[in-house]
Amino acid sequence: MHDDCNEWGTEDTRTELIRKLERLEEERYILREGERLQDFTCLMLRHIGDPEPELREHIYSTFHIWLKRDNKFSCEEMRQLLAVLMDDRHLFYRIGSEGDHSVLTRAFAVLPIALIVQRHRDNSFLTPNEFQHLKHSLLRYYRKEKDLRGYLAVEGWAHAAAHGADALEELIRCPESDNVLRHEVLGAITRMLHNGARIFDEEEDERMASIVDTMISEALLPQQEIADWIHSLSKCTEWPDTRAQRIARVNGKNFVRSLYFRTRVRNDGNNLILNGAMLTAEAKLNRFNEAN
Repeated sequence: MHDDCNEWGTEDTRTELIRKLERLEEERYILREGERLQDFTCLMLRHIGDPEPELREHIYSTFHIWLKRDNKFSCEEMRQLLAVLMDDRHLFYRIGSEGDHSVLTRAFAVLPIALIVQRHRDNSFLTPNEFQHLKHSLLRYYRKEKDLRGYLAVEGWAHAAAHGADALEELIRCPESDNVLRHEVLGAITRMLHNGARIFDEEEDERMASIVDTMISEALLPQQEIADWIHSLSKCTEWPDTRAQRIARVNGKNFVRSLYFRTRVRNDGNNLILNGAMLTAEAKLNRFNEAN
């Protein structure tokens, strides 16, 4: 990416981008003669966190089509794009802040990162050092994101916990991922569920459950290790009776239920250890259970 991709956008570039993306959609995302992918990408990166929800969705849809359907980006272009998406003006833009528009930039930067990781998973192009940087960046982001609002009345989706989970699910499926990394991802899910501030109400638990469901269905971790982690989610019931404890307990309960019914759909008879772990954890986390 050229350096000007990291320049802040203006109202003129915003208006230009809206016009171009609307035309692109009408023309099935095919560039006209003389148009360069680079010019569109720079504009989209500048406005990726725009407060206007339709513009953010347009930008993501374009990245989705060009990265996933049309394979428009070369390996080198994806490598450069990933580096920009993970910088301090995108994935880590004002990281740790809450209640402002900066979450929109962070949450919508992580979505195309997930698409790039999927491309790498299908056809490796990241160097070992680049993969390490990707891994550390995604885990750091999920740890440091504090604005966990789901849907905003005016600005539409923020949904950082869900979008980050999508990227982590792609990460654990990469050939470079090992059991150590997958346990780190489980730890990141625990921290997100035990966030101390928000009970998730926009199905973020389902997006996090998808990560663990993938670990189970693709046998990415031994079942007993996943079962032990599920048991650990109920340890919050031993904490003092505070708001943070309630958040951890309710988020954990909803997560375990999501995962249980997801895995039950397959009903292949191979998840007895996990089924027992989920039922035991749910019983402990559910304070309306008569045993509690």
